[in-house]
Amino acid sequence: MAAVSDAPLIQVCDLRQVAVAELDSLLEEEIRVWERELSWDFRLSADLVRRFVQMKSLTGFALRSGPDLIGYAYQVCDERKGLIGDFYVRPSRQSSGNELLLLGEIVDSLMHTPGVRRIESQLMLLKAPINQPLPFARWATRHDRYFMQISAENIVRLPAKETTHRIRVQPWTDRFQEEAAHVISAAYRGHIDSEINDQYRNIPGARRFLTNIVRYPGCGHFAPGASFVAVDDHSGRVCGVCLASMVSSQSGHVTQLCVIPGVRGTRIGYELLRTTLTALTNANCRSASLTVTCANVEAIELYERCGFVIRSLFPALVWEDF
Repeated sequence: MAAVSDAPLIQVCDLRQVAVAELDSLLEEEIRVWERELSWDFRLSADLVRRFVQMKSLTGFALRSGPDLIGYAYQVCDERKGLIGDFYVRPSRQSSGNELLLLGEIVDSLMHTPGVRRIESQLMLLKAPINQPLPFARWATRHDRYFMQISAENIVRLPAKETTHRIRVQPWTDRFQEEAAHVISAAYRGHIDSEINDQYRNIPGARRFLTNIVRYPGCGHFAPGASFVAVDDHSGRVCGVCLASMVSSQSGHVTQLCVIPGVRGTRIGYELLRTTLTALTNANCRSASLTVTCANVEAIELYERCGFVIRSLFPALVWEDF
């Protein structure tokens, strides 16, 4: 039996020095983990990683244990903000030490990227304990979030409820995009989630958020047929939004649910959510999911009343003012 000291040292290497063939088994394993834990089809994202690794154009790092890759992460920059696009360490090597080694390398790289003043990440597969000190802790904030899921059986039991503020629920079209940006900005003003995603803080940021949701597959493929807005009967303006995507052939994901402050507590959020979930089941989804910040107790209570259950906890991490 080999002594503990004979175990291969963990080394960090530049992702641009990694061959696609080396990464394949890691990506195939990650695909299985996303499917098993989140009912999420990660194959398209994995193919994009392969393509950019092949082009030597994906900035990030990989962990090596001897000749084997055991983890990787990559980063992207959006003006003055750095984003950790994906983060994965093999479950068999998922120690806090390995995860934090990889996380520290990518955060350090972003901190030294000219122009970057803020780093955001929502790492759904990071397993580091809540009390584990983060790399560069002086500038770091951790907001824990739940991944919640509801079965089609529970969705079909949801009763329609009359709202106490008169609205019309209308299917999403692109003409609602500008008004939806205003709703998102108003709904998240002073909200904990605007600390996690700074795009919620103003209308231009909300426009960028919506463009990312509608046009790009980061949170699955946008599902316009399962996305809706609430239009105020009196003003004719949008006062609530519920957007959804397909994350696999049989699973949907609620990417956004919000209403403006003046109509909260009138069941508009519930009716938007019920309508979206019903549309997802009509599209043959066997389940639907969403994520919510643990501190957002009111939202969690709504989701649990609807039949959502907590499947996992993951961190949203922010580094700023470094």
